[in-house]
Amino acid sequence: MTRTLAQKGSKKLLNAWAFYDWANSVYTLTIASSIFPIYYSALFSSKEQLVSAFGFEMKQTVLISIITAFTFLMVAILSPILSGIADYVGNKKSFMKFFCYVGGVGCIGLYWFSLENIHMSLLFYFMGLIGYWGSLVFYNSYLPDIAYEDQQDRISAKGFSLGYIGSVLLLLFNLAMVMKPEWFGFDIGTTEQELGLSKIKAMKVSFITVGLWWVLFSQYTFYVLPKGISNGHKITSRVFLNGFRELRSVWWQLKQNVRLKRYLGAFFVFSMAVQTIMLMAVYFGEKEIAWTTDSEKTTGLIISILVIQLVAVIGAIVTSRASDKFGNIKTLIVVNMIWLCLCFYAYFMITPMQFYIAAGLVGLVMGGIQALARSTYSKFLPETEDTTSYFSFYDVAEKIGIVIGMAIFALVDQISTMRYAILFLFVFFLAGIILLFRVPKEKAPL
Repeated sequence: MTRTLAQKGSKKLLNAWAFYDWANSVYTLTIASSIFPIYYSALFSSKEQLVSAFGFEMKQTVLISIITAFTFLMVAILSPILSGIADYVGNKKSFMKFFCYVGGVGCIGLYWFSLENIHMSLLFYFMGLIGYWGSLVFYNSYLPDIAYEDQQDRISAKGFSLGYIGSVLLLLFNLAMVMKPEWFGFDIGTTEQELGLSKIKAMKVSFITVGLWWVLFSQYTFYVLPKGISNGHKITSRVFLNGFRELRSVWWQLKQNVRLKRYLGAFFVFSMAVQTIMLMAVYFGEKEIAWTTDSEKTTGLIISILVIQLVAVIGAIVTSRASDKFGNIKTLIVVNMIWLCLCFYAYFMITPMQFYIAAGLVGLVMGGIQALARSTYSKFLPETEDTTSYFSFYDVAEKIGIVIGMAIFALVDQISTMRYAILFLFVFFLAGIILLFRVPKEKAPL
């Protein structure tokens, strides 16, 4: 019996698309933002201990920054190749599933992360990161395919909101495991050291829960989403360059669309700073905030992440409403101004309470800027069925921006401190604001 495909704009299709945020956002919360950074830091005897990898010795945070930047560089290179193949064959869902499963396996593999096997450990970290961002290339490209223009802001915000709620639920479970390991059958022993080891074990198990959650909950999205526009073509050697040809075509078409071109330039700049802060926030909190005990640090960092996620749900909704009333560009300008002020505030943060306040403010603008940036780009697209190419261009711009942002952050961190690295990012928000002011209200002529 042939399954009836959901129609564009239908509630079923929109909800299935948004549900992938519920599935994959647990990666960004547990692995990228909270428990893994804490686990990684716990592997070292002191904050000053250097780590050896690839023949070099460097700061702990610098190594993670470098691997993260390298991963995004790989995504930037691979996404146009894969999107070109997906567009040619007409099966973007298969590529989305592939990256989802690579990411899930990478998360599970983090259970064995150790300094003794640092290179294999970093491979699992790489797999999780490239799986998450690689799948988003194809996930984002579905937006104009499944939603009409007047639906895109709200369904984009709904996706982020579902992601925040789902990831918080799993984090609460993992937090209970880490803080009360005896509730889950872990042997806590009789000494403080043994208790610490049981918490480390619980953190490792949490990585497995992330991989399983991601893979299992994504199945509903994969079941409902259309396969793509199949044209019967098969992959040949020349197809591998199709993606780059499409990017070049999009680049030339941008010259015909001043509004889209200027918006993309602004997005490239401010996204560079936003993503860098989001990726390094917990490492900053672990290293630069004056926690009194290790237990307070672990609890405090996870609580701050929960605050960010919960407030972000409100932030995404409020930003969506603001964009309806004041317009996308004006709303993005205000949100970037808040981010700029946060960079200065972060430089002076010392106490846990100051960190919690910053977490609340970050949550307010984090969900809003992500959802609105994606839907604004989708709105500015010209009439086309080749949405994959345009979103591939969007994703490549974002990833190259992250590579530059992480590289600058790592360099400043290595030669000075993370405080100066965070402070330096205000330059990108300021530039992003200036560029957003240059985006025309209507499609501008040549």
